[in-house]
Amino acid sequence: AVIGRAGAMAAAAMVAAAGGSDFSDLREIKKQLLSVAERSRERGLQHSGKWAAELAFALDPLPLSELPPPPVLTEEDARDLDAYTLAKSYFDLKEYDRAAYFLQGCKSQKAYFLYMYSRYLSGEKKKDDETVDSLGPLEKGQVKNEALRELRVELSKKHKAQELDGFGLYLYGVVLRKLDLVKEAIDVFVEAAHVLPLHWGAWLELCNLITDKEMLKFLSLPDTWMKEFFLAHIYTELQLIEEALQKYQSLIDAGFSKSTYIISQIAVAYHNIRDIDKALSIFNELRKQDPYRIENMDTFSNLLYVRGMKPELSYLAHNLCEIDKYRVETCCVIGNYYSLRSQHEKAALYFQRALKLNPRYLGAWTLMGHEYMEMKNTSAAIQAYRHAIEVNKRDYRAWYGLGQTYEILKMPFYCLYYYRRAHQLRPNDSRMLVALGECYEKLNQLVEAKKCYWRAYAVGDVEKMALVKLAKLHEQLNESEQAAQCYIKYIHDIYSCGEVVEHLEVSTAFRYLAQYYFKCKLWDEASACAQKCCAFNDTREEGKALLRQILQLRNQGETSSTDVAAPFFLPASLSANNTPTRRVSPLNLSSVTP
Repeated sequence: AVIGRAGAMAAAAMVAAAGGSDFSDLREIKKQLLSVAERSRERGLQHSGKWAAELAFALDPLPLSELPPPPVLTEEDARDLDAYTLAKSYFDLKEYDRAAYFLQGCKSQKAYFLYMYSRYLSGEKKKDDETVDSLGPLEKGQVKNEALRELRVELSKKHKAQELDGFGLYLYGVVLRKLDLVKEAIDVFVEAAHVLPLHWGAWLELCNLITDKEMLKFLSLPDTWMKEFFLAHIYTELQLIEEALQKYQSLIDAGFSKSTYIISQIAVAYHNIRDIDKALSIFNELRKQDPYRIENMDTFSNLLYVRGMKPELSYLAHNLCEIDKYRVETCCVIGNYYSLRSQHEKAALYFQRALKLNPRYLGAWTLMGHEYMEMKNTSAAIQAYRHAIEVNKRDYRAWYGLGQTYEILKMPFYCLYYYRRAHQLRPNDSRMLVALGECYEKLNQLVEAKKCYWRAYAVGDVEKMALVKLAKLHEQLNESEQAAQCYIKYIHDIYSCGEVVEHLEVSTAFRYLAQYYFKCKLWDEASACAQKCCAFNDTREEGKALLRQILQLRNQGETSSTDVAAPFFLPASLSANNTPTRRVSPLNLSSVTP
């Protein structure tokens, strides 16, 4: 069926209105958002409708005279109106087969979309029901939506005849994606974005299919203000957080400062770069503005979990339970709460419940993998992480988790593969680099291991372990100067950040330096380090013994050496610019108090 003339004019008007990527006319943007929210709801696209409505709510209200007019009805719309009204009521009650039955033979764009969409959702519902009924996670991949192939055949005929509107193209793209025809799906979603730029669903689907920045460059996207929201979202997904935050800031400056969607995305961005304090404060602000919001609350709970904030996490879990206990996010928050209390079986149970509600919910698969790891159930953990990767290949946590499981199973070559994948997704995350270094060390590829540890230190070592591991490698290779240099840097780092630290490695560092300075006959430095050793239980005796030896040698008239080079230069092979660092006095220990 060809679009009626009035319908075609309305669609063309919306495309023209969305053109131009500037935000100078916010009233016009608000009109477009209200209009597309209504059109999405008419077609049962609840999430796209909600997104547009939330964004419209963030802008100033329009006077009566400027409200968008109701959509123009075509002849075909009028003919299908009774069937559409009846079917839509069934559709809203999730009676998809019944809705599709009454829409057979409808010619108008709106009714035809609802007919095809009902058939698609009916297949998805049956697939999900079968998945929930199936016993183990192994069977999940074998359950298929039976309706997809028929839908593809019918929609591709319409597509070739150019009879699909923006919504129809979106549905065609979804069907192609579900059939794993990714390249064709991307082309169709780009076309959908050109035909109907205001429909957020098409942009979001496109986000899920783009795996790197290179792919993004080759897409010919419409020049519309919606593109700015898309770019901000995809940058967040691709871990290009600085670019994402710049985009969101420019959207706030353009007039969307009240948008809870943008605020939540900024919080997620800070969560992704592990700026936990900033992310927590934004989430707390978001909760004040939108106290009954459940979206993204699982991310908020991850932050509370990392900080070990039990009372706050308990409050959040109870609060979400009161709002809606059968939402995926609620189950994940409760799972995190039990995990923090070390009740891992209970936590895994709630993550399983989340996956019964939505088998494609990424966070729950990854978190369930973590719980199985805690319970030492490596095979179940591997399955859970693999499912997470099936849902989203960009989830670095799942790749990292797989690396850890194979590490426990003592399979370093597997480990290396998975840690590399995690590192590709998070090139500046020191945890991935340290894990890679440990892998190379086990495989006796010590040069590679050194590079990894040094890079981990250079990008900002979160766990403050890279330098110690690097120092121990140098020790192994009898490179005592470099080892001492690393230990000195490590001690400076630990005490300059003022954290309460695990004393084990600090004592190791002081012990090594005491022995090193002793060999170099630098008695003052050696005795200063030996005194520090006495402050730790595991090195106390060695420290005392070394102090006695130094005293003995001094009494025998041994003088401190001045011609031995103390290790105050970065190893040339590892230094980023191959220039030695400024020579410093051998550790001012007076300010260092363990």
